[in-house]
Amino acid sequence: MTANIIRITTLVVAFMFLATTALAAGSSSRPPSDSRPGVPEYNSGVKLMQKGKYTKAQKKFEAALKKNSNIADAYNNLGYSLRKQGPTNFGKALTNYNRAIELDPNLAEAYMYRGVLHMLMGNEDKALADHKTLARLNRNLADALQAAIASGEEPDGLDGLAKKW
Repeated sequence: MTANIIRITTLVVAFMFLATTALAAGSSSRPPSDSRPGVPEYNSGVKLMQKGKYTKAQKKFEAALKKNSNIADAYNNLGYSLRKQGPTNFGKALTNYNRAIELDPNLAEAYMYRGVLHMLMGNEDKALADHKTLARLNRNLADALQAAIASGEEPDGLDGLAKKW
């Protein structure tokens, strides 16, 4: 009887531990994403970028990154906004794409955007390297990048890759 009580007690304690662990994992002390530093500015930037207002979007992404320098998507979209403003901004765009990939090596959109930039800059080998990585991350984007490299033209609709938080 004592052995059964010990087994039951052990099971109850184990169950309580697992239940407490599950509850703790399910709840987060992080605030909702819209209240994290930089997220409102980031979301405003996405809206502006999708409307083709790249200079205004650039300012929003820069403001987001001043508040939170760890938003890979903000670096990526800042790079895109800069690239869309013309070749004089290609160097800055590349720096931002590289930072986005440094922060999130699995951010497929950054490889897509950077691959297009490499293609526009005449760096086909680098564009193909981004394509190779992209093929592992997102087949549809890899196909679009491959078509862009083959045609030498930027595909339409890339600003639709930006996701709001």
